[in-house]
Amino acid sequence: MSKALSVDLRERVVAAVAAGASCRAAAARFGVSASSAIRWCALARETGSVAPGPLGGDRRSARLAAHAALILGLLEQKSDITLTEIQTELARAGVPAGIGTIWRFFDRHRITRKKRRRMRPSRTVRTS
Repeated sequence: MSKALSVDLRERVVAAVAAGASCRAAAARFGVSASSAIRWCALARETGSVAPGPLGGDRRSARLAAHAALILGLLEQKSDITLTEIQTELARAGVPAGIGTIWRFFDRHRITRKKRRRMRPSRTVRTS
């Protein structure tokens, strides 16, 4: 996973632009891409800080978690409901969600969706 460049470097690039250099010239001087220098200058203008935002993590689970009552209600109504059926019901309610998103919802809530019990292992026959 990538790491954000240091705040010190970001501040030096923004300071060079504020001192009169173009974003592209400041980027070349400090060895960063021109697009990064442009984004950092825009960030400094908008927020007053060049600190990076959070990296990684799950940013979309809250969308489906907001409809947890609907999903859990579907499970209560039909205990053997499939993920595809849940996806269809969510779409009817205006909540677009993929199969993987629904599966991760169940994984976070420690809900298993086994259709049948685990089978016992088959017997192996030894021949000597």
